Amino acid sequence: MRLKSADRTLTVIAALLVTAGILIFFSASLSLLPKGSGALAGAIVSQVVLGLGGGLAALTLAYITPLAYYRRYAHYVFGFALVLTVAVFLPVIGVSANGASRWLNLGVTTFQPSELLKVGYILLIAAILAGGKNRGADLMYGIAPFVGITATVSLILLLQPDTDTLAIMIAAGAAMMLSAGTRLREILIFIVVGACLFALLVFMRPYLWERVETFLHPNRDQSGSGYHIKQSLLAVGSGDVWGRGFGQSVQKFAYLPEASSDSIFAVYAEEFGFVGSVLLVLGFLSFVLRSLWVAARSQDYFGGLVVVGIATLIGVQAFLNIAAMIGLVPVGGLPLPFVSDGGSALLIALGMVGIVLNVSRTVRV
Repeated sequence: MRLKSADRTLTVIAALLVTAGILIFFSASLSLLPKGSGALAGAIVSQVVLGLGGGLAALTLAYITPLAYYRRYAHYVFGFALVLTVAVFLPVIGVSANGASRWLNLGVTTFQPSELLKVGYILLIAAILAGGKNRGADLMYGIAPFVGITATVSLILLLQPDTDTLAIMIAAGAAMMLSAGTRLREILIFIVVGACLFALLVFMRPYLWERVETFLHPNRDQSGSGYHIKQSLLAVGSGDVWGRGFGQSVQKFAYLPEASSDSIFAVYAEEFGFVGSVLLVLGFLSFVLRSLWVAARSQDYFGGLVVVGIATLIGVQAFLNIAAMIGLVPVGGLPLPFVSDGGSALLIALGMVGIVLNVSRTVRV
């Protein structure tokens, strides 16, 4: 099969998202100034050196690597990522913050291995499903491996805990299963079982129950659990139609929690208003739809499944982050892809873009 160049439309969309993301990050990162110049410098180094610099290198490597290698070594990538994710519990190299153990200490910065686990999970599921057409409907060779792999990942991420990352990974896996021929009946069973398990988890973990209660009654405790969504809505509403202007956000200073990470969309909406917010949402939507277009037309079945997983993961993550900031879903801890503070998240996101662009070369003319 003769490979073409990468899809130009997808390349432009990804470049615009990354460029906009870096600009938004620099504005939102000014919220770190009250914590000292060290905090701001550390965030910039992480985002620019590890995230953008390392991410562009990862994108290039992911783009030039033959797709056959991804399929052949998917088990090793997943295993390596799984070991790193477990390593966060080790006292020497593991880093804990706010009751969660999710990071590895790299000396000059930290790395969140669950970001790499996303890629390993998608590659492994795709490699299993690519063993035969409609394997998603096969109990022994499709459904059972998917359940086993997902259960293993779930156990580790719930111990960290990182429920939000687990949710988007399951969404990506379910989309791949559906694309591989899983019948609607099985999908509905997955949804019902998953909903029951999630409800049980919410009752078992007070912080999840508090999220749900705050979502249902946001005005009940505006100085406590409802403070985050209150300040987010104030920031979004302050943007009006055209916004205050780049760098002019007021809420990011002392008012909006996690302004450079979880709440960065609220900062962006305040500075660029309704028009800018719509354009950013359309940017993510365009990336997802064009990626699915690539997946549907790829001559490489494995590659097509991988792109479905990546497009779903990035799309669902972006939706949940933005929706949380405008009160459509409970506030979580997911970063906005390509935008939020987090060098490891940007690095892996750019690496995934490289894989999608790689697969885009196999699209039939």
